[in-house]
Formats: sequence, C-alpha cells, structure tokens
Amino acid sequence: MAEVVLVHGIAQEQKSADGLEAAWLPSLAGGVRTAGHPSVADRLWRSGQPGDARMAFYGDLFLPTDQQGTSDDLPAPELAEAIAMAWLTRAAEDATDESDRQAARREIDYLTQRGETQGARAALRPVINSLTRLRPFARLGVALAGRVVVKSLAQVTRYLTDEETRARIQRRVLDLVDENTKVIVAHSLGSVVAYEVAHQLGHPLPLLVTMGSPLGLRAVVYERLRPQPPMVPKSVLSWVNIADRDDLVAARPDLTPLFADPAGVLAGGYTVDNGAKPHDATFYLAKRQIGEPVGRALS
Repeated sequence: MAEVVLVHGIAQEQKSADGLEAAWLPSLAGGVRTAGHPSVADRLWRSGQPGDARMAFYGDLFLPTDQQGTSDDLPAPELAEAIAMAWLTRAAEDATDESDRQAARREIDYLTQRGETQGARAALRPVINSLTRLRPFARLGVALAGRVVVKSLAQVTRYLTDEETRARIQRRVLDLVDENTKVIVAHSLGSVVAYEVAHQLGHPLPLLVTMGSPLGLRAVVYERLRPQPPMVPKSVLSWVNIADRDDLVAARPDLTPLFADPAGVLAGGYTVDNGAKPHDATFYLAKRQIGEPVGRALS
C-alpha cells in the first residue's frame, strides 16, 4: 500500500512500474518544491523511504499475448473514430496557435465533405491521417505519429469496451490503495481508471489529481464512465483537474459542469503550458498547479 498512488496513461506497455516511478517522482517532487513544500518534496524523492509513492502499472496488459493479434488492434473502430474526431474538434476549438486551429478546421471540413461508406475501419484511417498533420503529432514524423495515434486509440477503446481488461487494470490500482493513501495522481487514460476506482473505495481519499484527462469528452468517454450519471466520487475530499490547452487527448480543464458535485470538492479550470510536449506526464507533474495540492495533502 502507498501514501501516493500514481496511475500512468496510454502507450506505456514497453515500460515498467519501477521505470515510471523513476521518471515521475523527480518531476512531482519538483512541482511540490516549486509550490513551497520542500520537506514533502524531499520525502517524495530524496528520502528513499519505501512505500511512500508507488506506480500502479498496467501497461503490460496491452502487450500482444499471441501471434494472432497486436497491441494496436482496434476492438471498437466506431468508438475509435469518434474519439479521434473529438481530438480534432478539441484542436479546432482550443489550440493556442491560430494556425493549429485553422489546420484542424480544414481537416474536419475535408472529412465532413468526403463522407465514408466503406465501413468503420476504412473511415478511421482518414481521421488518423488528419490528426497526424496537426503539430502535436506531426513533430513526431508521419510514420511514428500514425503509430502513436493508433496505439492510443486502441488502448482507450479497449479499456472502455473490454470488461476483462477494465477489471484487471482497476485491480492494479486497488491493490495499492488503502485507508492510508492520501493522494492518487493519474494521467490520461489513467485518470479514467482512477476516477472509476475512487467510486469503489470504502474510505476517504483526501486528494485526486487528474491531468491530461479525457474524462470530459462527451459521447465517447464521459457517457461510458461508471457509474452513470457521472458524479464526483463520494470518497474523494478534493479533486483537482489540470490540462494543457494543446493537449488533444484531454477534454477542457473545467469538468465542474459535467460532474455532480454536491460537496463542492472538484476544482476545475486549471490550465498549464507544457510547451512542445503538451501531453507529457512529467511536464504536468513539475507544475506548481499540481505541486500545491499534493504538497498540502501530504504536509
């Protein structure tokens, strides 16, 4: 069990719990230190105390298990297409750079005019191609960008549609959480996992931090959350959601209109600037906006 539980996001299947802890904890400690909690920062990273912070790792569940399939298989191509279109729409509406907004609008117009009659899988490829032309993906190069987009879509759709995968991933998180856990910090798809896990807890969770989260993507993620209708988990005493405006995977940072919150624990509207890597977890973790609530919760 851990005082701080970390939950990673998409495309981590080639890594490990230990490797991700080694990458995340210095950044989280840095954000906590920047926010004015140096003793907490030292405890997180420099003290070497075992069990203070642990990564709930599930990336290996997305590795291919036999020769008949790959980790990039799309179990629900219609849902994958809807998610990809939601990312395009997010860029068209919210990208900080006007050229990115215009590029996304052009791609949406092209896809709308083109139409698709060849089936869901055939329809998905043009949407993926459109995404790879946007700057957050295009800087990776065409081939790599395409693989990243497909892998991301495959993992999100598999979690949302495959009951066994969903249960096994949630179990990885639940195995690290007990009444002594003070903070869960979750990124990307991991924020969806952490949100659903928090609903299952029978004890208070002082702080939930979600970053780069697709929780608010209407009609593709939001309407598939459990339980319905979406609400702030009763166990959570404070919830902070952070997003970079150019993070296409994330919904808009203000989730307060979407989640019933009678106790007023959800803090929405926080944005950060992660520069050239808007979805990078370590860039999020180093920010004061995350370090401040984490530092308070652990003080």
